[in-house]
Amino acid sequence: MTRSQKNNSRKKDNRERSHPTHIYRHQAPAQAQIIHAGQACVVKEDNISERVYTIREGDTLVLQCLVTGHPRPQVRWTKTAGSASDKFQETSVFNETLRIEKIQRLQGGRYYCKAENGVGVPAIRSIRVDVQYLDEPVLTVHQTISDVRGSFYQEKTVFLRCTVNSNPPARFIWRRGSETLSHSQDNGVDIYEPLYTQGETKVLKLKNLRPQDYASYTCQVSVRNVCGIPDKSITFALTNTTAPPSLKLSVNETLVINPGDNITIQCSLTGGDPLPRVIWSHSPSPMPRNSLIQGSNLTIWSIRVEDSGYYNCTAINNVGNPAKKTVNLLVRSMRNATFQITPDVIKESETIQLGQDLKLSCHVDAVPQEKVFYFWYKNGKLAKLSDRLVIIRNDPELPPVTSSLEIIDLRFTDYGTYLCVASFQGAPIPDLSVEVNISSETVPPTIMVPKGQSTVTVREGSRAELQCEVRGKPKPPIIWSRVDKEAPMPSGAMTVETSDGKLHLERVTREMSGTYKCQTARYNGFNIRSREALVQLNVQFPPVVEPVFQDIRQAVGRSVTLRCTMLKGSPMKVATAVWRFNGSLLTVPPAEQQDYSEYKVDSLSRETSGSYECSISNDVGVATCLFQVSGKAYNPEFYYDTPNPTRKQSKNYSYVLQWTQKEPDAVDPILSYRLDVRQMNQRDLPPKSISVRKMEKGMLQEHLLTDLKVPQSYEVRLTPITRFGTGDMATRMIHYLEPISYPNPVGNTCHFEDEKICGYTQDTIDNFDWIRQSSLTHDPKRSANTGPTMDFSGTPEGYYMFIEASAPRVKDDKARLISPMYNMTARFCVSFYYHMYGKHIGSLNLLVHVKNKQPTQALSIKGDQGNLWQQAHVPINPAGPFQIIFEGVRGTGSEGDIAIDDVTLKKGDCPRRPTAPNKAVALPGNGAVTHHKSFLCGPLLFFLYVLLR
Repeated sequence: MTRSQKNNSRKKDNRERSHPTHIYRHQAPAQAQIIHAGQACVVKEDNISERVYTIREGDTLVLQCLVTGHPRPQVRWTKTAGSASDKFQETSVFNETLRIEKIQRLQGGRYYCKAENGVGVPAIRSIRVDVQYLDEPVLTVHQTISDVRGSFYQEKTVFLRCTVNSNPPARFIWRRGSETLSHSQDNGVDIYEPLYTQGETKVLKLKNLRPQDYASYTCQVSVRNVCGIPDKSITFALTNTTAPPSLKLSVNETLVINPGDNITIQCSLTGGDPLPRVIWSHSPSPMPRNSLIQGSNLTIWSIRVEDSGYYNCTAINNVGNPAKKTVNLLVRSMRNATFQITPDVIKESETIQLGQDLKLSCHVDAVPQEKVFYFWYKNGKLAKLSDRLVIIRNDPELPPVTSSLEIIDLRFTDYGTYLCVASFQGAPIPDLSVEVNISSETVPPTIMVPKGQSTVTVREGSRAELQCEVRGKPKPPIIWSRVDKEAPMPSGAMTVETSDGKLHLERVTREMSGTYKCQTARYNGFNIRSREALVQLNVQFPPVVEPVFQDIRQAVGRSVTLRCTMLKGSPMKVATAVWRFNGSLLTVPPAEQQDYSEYKVDSLSRETSGSYECSISNDVGVATCLFQVSGKAYNPEFYYDTPNPTRKQSKNYSYVLQWTQKEPDAVDPILSYRLDVRQMNQRDLPPKSISVRKMEKGMLQEHLLTDLKVPQSYEVRLTPITRFGTGDMATRMIHYLEPISYPNPVGNTCHFEDEKICGYTQDTIDNFDWIRQSSLTHDPKRSANTGPTMDFSGTPEGYYMFIEASAPRVKDDKARLISPMYNMTARFCVSFYYHMYGKHIGSLNLLVHVKNKQPTQALSIKGDQGNLWQQAHVPINPAGPFQIIFEGVRGTGSEGDIAIDDVTLKKGDCPRRPTAPNKAVALPGNGAVTHHKSFLCGPLLFFLYVLLR
């Protein structure tokens, strides 16, 4: 049978197209369908008719949104409870294919595909993704001891609690040794589900513990092998010594040490069976790097201040509650010595006056804070306390552990230098001190902005300095903050402290513009109402313009006004505007200061079409608007939803090319199209002109491409032409696609010419795959003395499917090719050609898989069948929706390639008059011969006929 005969045997389309071009209106609303292409365990319809896609945690989720409609719909993926983008990895929510690698349980839920193209309402489809998982179970043991009848009788009840997280809900099986336990199998055993538990929990209750109850108990959890998830189990040995853990520490619960010391904390187990596991943790930060855990002991070398915190020693053996001991480790430290001068509060004074009260306060940040001792000195000598000189340890108006020296009825003799010294008594921690001078010159602060500094203007990217001057004695620090924006300072902090009143800002940005406030701190100075001042920062930056680029199409002879607008900038006025046409300077009359510039093209022609550029300056920088002005037509838009665009004629094919025109009314009417066709890797075919009578938006154009060679691909270029000239070109590739064959009363043949191989798929649980190839694409280093060189029709371009037996394949490796699901029940005949040549040929099996049943073998061919294509006819009678499976089994060596081609599935019986084959192949359970070599039988019968005469 030649390739021409093979092609002519296919179903032909009776519709003939006598002229190449047809025009009619066609805008199709968006349609969408979600299919899965990833590692789905199962896709099913549940009881409320929704699609559920089940996948195992850690596998790859791939969903495809197949869309149709014209113009081509745009696709967006979303997920219940918001956009899907935060959870998706390495994928775009705007792609038709949504891919999530290593999906996690929290990523389950309903996924929506929305397709819209502006025609009608958007198409929205959804699918529920159910992520399956089974964690390791956790088994804990609890016991209740209660005295009954005084001391005469004691009852001990033990609870074995098994908890697991899973989806779907897990099934629990309890075993004692190898014996499976059931609820109330005897008076001593109960199995129940407790209320108000996290995760799934099953409790095994042993009542009034008996000697036989001391045994090994296993909790097995199962999700019934869904998605191939195996069962998991955990075992606990219950004995008469089983007990919860208990601990004791070698140190007190609060431990104060000096920086630089080494410390070892012993956490000793005092009970627990089985032997508990001891864990150390640190709060609020991780364990320090200078620590070491040996067994249950914790050692920290050269301890630092930042190593302070709570250290937890926890013992766990899954019996009762974990035992926990905590040590609050305090490393001595002192920092930030500050002082405050508080005038007479009762008289609401803000200045120091003789005859009024005065309070000096001193504070350090220390660990432990309450162990700090303060000492006050006046003029170098320890202050003598009296009725007028009082030390207050904790002032409720000040931070805790602050020392205040209160001077009552201030006199001239109280002027002097006061020194506050903070100390840890008996600890090798340096003292901290702060000095306060009290005299007639001690006055509260005032704050002001220097003349000319209330507004600071700088360019973006440069350095800025904001300044406030403080007068008074002592001079407190200055606290800077932002006023008009609830935003942090450039450093990230909400406030910045400076000692000299100057705020330095490096590489300022436009976001830093605004009002800044400087105010006096209430420490290291007077404890009075803060003094404040404001500084305005203006950051100048280049203009931001619109449009950055605009493509303007216009009919010939019409005027065009181009406008370049400043959206942002500082200053926000156009200083200069320079227009150029194709690089040459244009003359534009100066305009009043405003935020845009315009240029008018009086009449569009070929001479006035081109690139217009407007450069706008605001004395800081320049930004440019670019306009591309022309009368060129927009590109055509190809229509991809043509039903049956391919028409087969012998070794050639034709293709129905359909398109619409983008914005046809924007320019002059389209007169014709220039069509250029080029076979891939070949020279261009002569261009053709396609005339057009009338063009409106949404009108579907059609042209029949003929004499295309099977199975070659072509590049098609389509260019609209108006009186202005050629417009924008559109390019697309045309591939020969053989229709997918599905069974019907007539039957179709799959020749494997298309990459979709008629809907057949590779099995995912076999050892290797079938390969699609032709004489032109096969590996020249393939094993010799095996396999076909061409497909059944004998043409170099023809494709077939085969298995490669070379390494790394080993004996009995299997490759399975699975057909689509055929939703029909009847008697069928499966016909196909096979090639089994080589001394190491294994076997070729045909299996029939009826839905929800195990596959059954309908045919098996073994061993070398000769270097030729042979045909097999296999009758099948499936009892429901079914698939056929071609299974190739590798033989003992590399010379064992097997190939198949031209698979046909027809309703009815197989041919009843097969000619005698050279080698018979029997069907399982059937003596019918299933493959034939008619090229030998015909001449042989004719020779016998002549001889007998």
